[in-house]
Amino acid sequence: MNVRAFVTEATRAGLAVALACGCVPDNVAFGPARSAADAAAPTLLTKVEVADAPWRTEALEQHPASIDGAPAIIFRGARLLVGDGTEIPVGHVVVVRGRITAVGEGPGEAPAGARVLDVSGKTITPGLIDTHSHMGVFPMPAAAAHRDGNEMTASTTAAVRAIDAVWAHDPAFQRALAGGTTTVQVLPGSANLIGGRATTLKLVPSNTAEGMHFKGAPDGLKMACGENPKRVYGNRTQAPMTRMGNLAGQRTAFLAAKKLIAQWEQFRVTELQRQTQHRDATQRFAAETKDRETKRAACAQKTARARDCRQWEASFAKESPKPPEPLEPRLPPDRDLGAETLAAAIEGRVLVHVHCYRADDMTRMMALADEMAFSIRSFHHALDAYKIRDVLAKRRISVSTWADWWGFKLEAWDGIPENLALIHASGGIPILHTDSDEGVRRMNQEASKAMWSGRHAGLGITDAEAIRWVTMNPAWALGIDAWVGSLAVGKDADLVVWDRDPFSVYAHAERVFVDGLERHQRGAPGRPRSDFEATP
Repeated sequence: MNVRAFVTEATRAGLAVALACGCVPDNVAFGPARSAADAAAPTLLTKVEVADAPWRTEALEQHPASIDGAPAIIFRGARLLVGDGTEIPVGHVVVVRGRITAVGEGPGEAPAGARVLDVSGKTITPGLIDTHSHMGVFPMPAAAAHRDGNEMTASTTAAVRAIDAVWAHDPAFQRALAGGTTTVQVLPGSANLIGGRATTLKLVPSNTAEGMHFKGAPDGLKMACGENPKRVYGNRTQAPMTRMGNLAGQRTAFLAAKKLIAQWEQFRVTELQRQTQHRDATQRFAAETKDRETKRAACAQKTARARDCRQWEASFAKESPKPPEPLEPRLPPDRDLGAETLAAAIEGRVLVHVHCYRADDMTRMMALADEMAFSIRSFHHALDAYKIRDVLAKRRISVSTWADWWGFKLEAWDGIPENLALIHASGGIPILHTDSDEGVRRMNQEASKAMWSGRHAGLGITDAEAIRWVTMNPAWALGIDAWVGSLAVGKDADLVVWDRDPFSVYAHAERVFVDGLERHQRGAPGRPRSDFEATP
């Protein structure tokens, strides 16, 4: 029970002592079945519990172990690009209640009553994952009324959450699914130094963003460096105007979060001491009271010596045990939603994703992370990442980038198409992202371009390795690799049946399954999820 609950309950019932220390106070009326000695002995809790910080007590939704109503299916005869860097030339995948129960070579054994799908000559991959999307917060059609992805009223807006703005009926979701994408991270835009919380969604039909939320997925934190914040805010009356101002603003925000962490730690230490001392004092009072009543009962029943009884009564007359004063509840530190989000990032409960193009900006952000004791999960866009690929690999910071975007602003001028392949060759964590509700429909082709650029540069990258760039690696970056990203036993049956090699420009996602339920079949009639896709 937290401290505010203590206040509410104490007001309602008048049991301040009981609420604070877990004991029954001396002013509670007892029934006739209890003796005076029993009444004087409070019932104590075995341990003291103190309210914890809000960002530590936010409960993540439990990821479901199975999906009710999802059928048993066996896929046979397909080439399997597993997502973990391996390939099975001809194999099978078994799905039961929305979860993968078997993967291997050959035809496999079908569970009783399973639907058998012959997918010979096709390729199965895990569902594709986009770490950088603004679908739902900048939805289609593009209109001013739909611009909900950037809270540009301040340079740091860590308190805002993308999920509060996601429009679940954005037509882009269904179109992305038709391209083989099954999971996306929706982030606030990159105007702000700290833009707020990102959310991870599964592309399933729902009337609400909460219905699409990937259960168990941690939130992300969107940050930005370089040109965007100083271009949006930079003038003589509003910071930041320079890269110096960028870092100063971010440093200031994280210092406030560290102060809040310290305040909570002090509150918890003080409360623990206070409540422990009060509990111990109450326990002593109860023990002394019970001892006194026991002695008086022994004297009344003449089971004690008269001399002892006289001595006891003399001592009782001099001093009576006094109960401790009621423990007044104390309120915890004031809520600060922005600082709480950054505190959660410092403690690793929220994963940090940074929009950053230039290598020097990335190194400065890593220095800030070291100074403020948080970890960066992924640099997004990161067109200069190849210049510091050894550093990124050593620090286990993933690189979420495009196949070949470059040159659209000065900090994007040094982008090269071999970026992803060089990150891969260095032992880093390359990720193909889109940042586009159009590009997300052909992530397979974008990954193919990056793979072939690497091959032409002499880097031997296999199909099985390249598919990781859009499956397992992004799953890791989003903190969901325990459930998706590869064709592995126990994982969600989020998978795509491609009509040919998915790295072909002619490839289509023929069938797309999410949690073992078929959500798209190419050419099959279906009800559109959005009014904007409806036809007469």
